[in-house]
Amino acid sequence: MAESALTISKLAASAGVHVETVRYYQRRRLLPEPQRPLGGFRHYGPADVTRLQFIRRAQAMGFTLDEIAGLLELKGKRACEQTRRLTELKLVDVRERLDALHRLEVDLMNLIAECSQAPGGESCPTLDRLEHATEHSDKRGRCAAIAD
Repeated sequence: MAESALTISKLAASAGVHVETVRYYQRRRLLPEPQRPLGGFRHYGPADVTRLQFIRRAQAMGFTLDEIAGLLELKGKRACEQTRRLTELKLVDVRERLDALHRLEVDLMNLIAECSQAPGGESCPTLDRLEHATEHSDKRGRCAAIAD
């Protein structure tokens, strides 16, 4: 085996992922699957390590695997423009999630305050609110807030 050739386990270790993650990325066509030599193991090279690390860094930035697939296809003069547009959309998404988390923080602080003010022996205001509340779902279907 050439010195730069890696087995799938060494490739996975180089990016801090499990072998099954590499196989999953291959099934999703994010990472090419090299030919298997007769009676041997597939060999991966430096380009595969770079691509796997790209995928992991993009995930850490919040990109989905579908979005990463699109990023991996970008080439040529317009790549920077397209990448910027995708990144701007990701930033909008992150800001929306931060806003939702801030609203959740306020809701939780209000619930804590209600519990702190409840006289002993009465039912818990938080449990009452959760039992009788209506949910307001965000566009992803997650509960964004609880209201009476």
